[in-house]
Amino acid sequence: MTDRPVLYDFWRSSACYRVRIGLGLKGVEWDTRSVDLLAGAQKDAAHLAVNPQGLVPALEIDGRVLAQSLAILEYLDDTRPAPPFLPDAPADRARVRQMAHVIAMETHPLNNSGVLRHVEAVLGTGQQARLDWMAHWMPKGLAAFEALLDHPNTGVFCHGDAPGLADICLVPQVYNARLWGIDLSDCPRIVAIDAACAEIDAFTNARPEAVRPPD
Repeated sequence: MTDRPVLYDFWRSSACYRVRIGLGLKGVEWDTRSVDLLAGAQKDAAHLAVNPQGLVPALEIDGRVLAQSLAILEYLDDTRPAPPFLPDAPADRARVRQMAHVIAMETHPLNNSGVLRHVEAVLGTGQQARLDWMAHWMPKGLAAFEALLDHPNTGVFCHGDAPGLADICLVPQVYNARLWGIDLSDCPRIVAIDAACAEIDAFTNARPEAVRPPD
């Protein structure tokens, strides 16, 4: 391992996108090791030695290897507390985690590439099956998130007036929703928060277009 963190990354991965945002917000500089999910590189022996689950992201940092985006983000928050990803009060921390989990544990897993490939294989209807699956599941998660934002602690961002763990999870999901043509007209709070995040370099510099390797 090197002294500089190494992110095992795939530019289109939402989970990697979250970690890129988190590293940027914490002011951590890192090196990238690209893992081409489309080519199946995540299942190569070299990557399995880093992350036996055969997924991205993984992060080499502080002499250890971490995987799972939320675990990585909370480690960054524990070891590099400014700016904080979670508020101080236990109830507020639970609220922010709840929103983050709506995306990272309920919405995104149903729409990741492995699930979508299986949906196509089982249903046998190609790209349309993928589109129908997305159009069914993604709006449900976003609608629940929008409802959770109807709360007195919602501010410019998901919780107050600084971005945190919930915003870090939300922005990549909104990116994917737009990519797949999901109608966000019933999610005005989400749209406003996404726009506020777009004014922050850590969010814009983490966008897939900004980190895509050259062809």
